[in-house]
Amino acid sequence: MRKELQTQFSTRQYMVSRDFEIYYYNDTTLTKVPLHTHNYYEFYFFLEGDISIQIDEDQYPVSCGDVMLIPPRIKHRPIIHSMDTSYRRFVFWISLEYCQHLIEESADYAFLMQYVETTKKHLFHFDPVAFNGIQGRILRLLEEVHSNRFGKNARVNLLVNELVLHLNRVVHEKLYSNKKTEDSLYQNLCLYIEEHLDEDLSLERLSQEFFVSKYHIAHVFKDNLGLSIHRYVTKKRLDGCQEALMGNANITDTYQAFGFGDYSSFYRAFKKEYGVSPKEWQDMHFIGFDSPQ
Repeated sequence: MRKELQTQFSTRQYMVSRDFEIYYYNDTTLTKVPLHTHNYYEFYFFLEGDISIQIDEDQYPVSCGDVMLIPPRIKHRPIIHSMDTSYRRFVFWISLEYCQHLIEESADYAFLMQYVETTKKHLFHFDPVAFNGIQGRILRLLEEVHSNRFGKNARVNLLVNELVLHLNRVVHEKLYSNKKTEDSLYQNLCLYIEEHLDEDLSLERLSQEFFVSKYHIAHVFKDNLGLSIHRYVTKKRLDGCQEALMGNANITDTYQAFGFGDYSSFYRAFKKEYGVSPKEWQDMHFIGFDSPQ
């Protein structure tokens, strides 16, 4: 590793720059680092050393190829077991504001952050080939940060965005490359929705129930049905209401039983779907029985 890319370690735990900072550290002596938190995201890339990482109450042994994401306000620190081996790592800090800027460009930038905050799984291990791909992008970014070339600021921003998107992509592919897993998730989501139509079925709720990023759930439905999950849930609720009204069920009881919060939202959705009001539909389609002669 080129010496000029290395930064002397500091116990400073706040950002000087507004948007992001990246460092390469190579320490042969290191004092104890206390538990601390940040108000930004920290990406940690382990290269070498005899250490563990503590996050909240858990300790994670690390090896070369490990990548960790520590969200804001999460307590963490390195635990130094021995300094017989140099402690080498990359550290990348990125502000909440810059993350929001990226997400406004594309929700794909948010997948990894959302996944970690939902599942509380912070550690991802990559084989040498995949880790070299990550390391190559980090080195290009470091080289540009330490350069004085024309267009430096513009290129640094491009390289930061590329690094963040690449991390989201490789973790997403690592977690969901198996089509069977994705098919199973889709089927289980559909079954859960069918059985809980009267409950909260927002992306946030489904994300908590299945421990999967809400952005991934949205992608699964788009890929399988070409519909947003909100549209799918609405259609399933309307299908249930339609069948109930054909049996002359009370309209108020029906829309409440199928998860519509109020009559006006139910009325608008029903009329948009079927072209008539719920009462008009019921009058036209009520299935009655003739009285016995």
